[in-house]
Amino acid sequence: MSNRPLAAAGRLVPLLRAGLIAGIVVAAVAYPVAAATGLGAKATAHAMEHKTKILATALPAETSYVYAPDGRTVLTMFYEEYRQYTKLADISPNMQQAIVAAEDNRFYQHRGVDPKGVARAFVANARSSGVSQGASTLTMQYVRMALRDSATTPKEVQDATQQTSLRKVKEMRMAMDLEKELSKGQILERYLNSAYFGHRAYGIYAASEIFFSKAPKDLSPVEAATLAGLVKSPSEYDPASSDQKEATGRRNYVLDRMTQLGYLSPDAVTQARTEPIRLKLTYPSNDCAAVPEKWNSWGFACDYLKNWWSAQPAFGENRLERMDKLRRGGYRIVLSLDPKIQQAAEKNVGSKEGTGSPFANGIVVSEPGTGRVKAMAINRTYSLDLSENGLSSNPEAGPKVKANYPNTVAPLLGGGDLPGYQAGSTFKMFPMLAALDAGMPLSTAFNAPHRYRSEVYDGWSPSNASGAMSGNQTMWSGFGKSVNTYFVWLEEQVGADRAVRLAEQLGLRWRTDVDRDHASPAKAKQWGAFTLGVSDATPLEMANAYAAIAADGRYCEAIPVQAIYNRDGTPTTWQTASGIEREVAKPRCRQVVNADAARAATDAARCPTGDTPARGSCGGWSTADSVRGTVGRPVAGKTGTTDSTRSAWFVGYTPELAAASFISDPDNPFNAVGDGQSQIPIKAVAETLRDGLKGQPTRQFTPPSDRIVG
Repeated sequence: MSNRPLAAAGRLVPLLRAGLIAGIVVAAVAYPVAAATGLGAKATAHAMEHKTKILATALPAETSYVYAPDGRTVLTMFYEEYRQYTKLADISPNMQQAIVAAEDNRFYQHRGVDPKGVARAFVANARSSGVSQGASTLTMQYVRMALRDSATTPKEVQDATQQTSLRKVKEMRMAMDLEKELSKGQILERYLNSAYFGHRAYGIYAASEIFFSKAPKDLSPVEAATLAGLVKSPSEYDPASSDQKEATGRRNYVLDRMTQLGYLSPDAVTQARTEPIRLKLTYPSNDCAAVPEKWNSWGFACDYLKNWWSAQPAFGENRLERMDKLRRGGYRIVLSLDPKIQQAAEKNVGSKEGTGSPFANGIVVSEPGTGRVKAMAINRTYSLDLSENGLSSNPEAGPKVKANYPNTVAPLLGGGDLPGYQAGSTFKMFPMLAALDAGMPLSTAFNAPHRYRSEVYDGWSPSNASGAMSGNQTMWSGFGKSVNTYFVWLEEQVGADRAVRLAEQLGLRWRTDVDRDHASPAKAKQWGAFTLGVSDATPLEMANAYAAIAADGRYCEAIPVQAIYNRDGTPTTWQTASGIEREVAKPRCRQVVNADAARAATDAARCPTGDTPARGSCGGWSTADSVRGTVGRPVAGKTGTTDSTRSAWFVGYTPELAAASFISDPDNPFNAVGDGQSQIPIKAVAETLRDGLKGQPTRQFTPPSDRIVG
């Protein structure tokens, strides 16, 4: 009997199996493509078309950069995903070819979904009884990444990434629709800017910089193949790991695919396969703690920038949205600090030498007429590392609480949520300015006793620091000598509540329960001690409030930037409540008191500094008479000390700059700095104004009118 029929039957079995597989493959290809082209009801189709339109214009999250005032020196960055969008023309052809070879060799032939790829993946997965191959094209992968990156809720993230047939079908439909909206080059550009390469490198710019410290346009074929190989599994093929075996194998696979597609010659690949992976790793900075050591003191200004940003409605409805914009919006932010003034401020508060003291000596410099912060310096090192700090000087803090020195990131200069420090007699400016704005003249006189009993404030009896302050005083002499009893009387005449409200209009905020209670409408009229500076304030607030006086009563909100640009290079704008569009970085100013009142206040404020007022007499002596000689140009200002000299202040200004300096123990306000250190803020302000204005022409204050002199 012949065995031929049996042999023929044996050959028939595999053929039948092959036919069965072929039929399944046809069905596998036909179903998702057909389903993708005719998915669901009209509402679902319309929704997907709308989403596709959005994805066609959507851009991935991008790193925001913070620059020094030159607009070129990068101080730090903010990001959740380190990425800088790069145009396809600025990406090496080697990289474009490598990613196609690694992820989708038929990218230029299909229209978003590759039926051959689906069939190939189905067969491979059927044979392995699992998932050994995917069928996602570059376009499908981009759709998935774009849906994930544009998600605003956890559910949207889940819907974009979950492993379900329905998600895959939707992805196919959107990929085909997207290819009708975008060219292959546009899709490839978006893909290369969205893909994750490991080591917090999102997009090709970050990958090129982190792994090779170069721009994407300069990638060699070997480097491009290495990066393209990472997309499939960034951790498994990480070339920065100690063992580069897997990374090298994956790179060589990509190089071989590039040869098969005609991108590289066989000889070039043979040579390239023998090369080791040569990395030049870069670790990009992130957030304020990463400001370079050379610019360490700028970390405090960076921290203020974050706090300011989180309060700007231009960037979102709440703090969370605003910070998300900062870390994902791709902004270019130019700080307002002036390097010359900042350097002077650092030197004059001993920011590098004086970090070992519990007493913080800090200074803030503001620009009248704009509110832009020109310097922020303090005798502290901006650092998150508190390991070398001693224990807090506050006995109530607990046995293990660290002190704020030498290292801290606390907003000791203002702009955060710390209350600040009692500012003493620097607050005398507010009732004086309120009185002048109400029409009282500078020559308003009162025979101030050493101790004054106030009937308005329920018999409260404040006294002067010295018996030499008694006698007939005007605003010039009362301010120059800092006569407590004169200013309590003056506050009575104008109303403490009016002085409190004026201080608020000049930017002061009440951050403690005690201050908020006293400043409330129900109690402000009885806050007699307000004029003596019992409230907490920050150097940032005081510098900006006095800057408004230097600007003839025009108050400008404090602002840490001189420019903010969107990722496309246009200035960042927002729409005000009244519907006016304006740049976020532009000064926001308003007239708080009339110009003549502000000029009169300045004339009186020249008395404490040893300067000569334009119209009146300072009464023979003052509390900071060395300032005029140090600054070397017209200057106004006010000293301030608290009970037992627990803190000491000086706020001074010229027509160009206003500066506020303090010395206090931030950990323990009852730890008195002592009279011996009360001159430190005076010296810091005077020398900073002198050094910061060196070489600039001298400007004069505008004298007050005859009407307000009296």
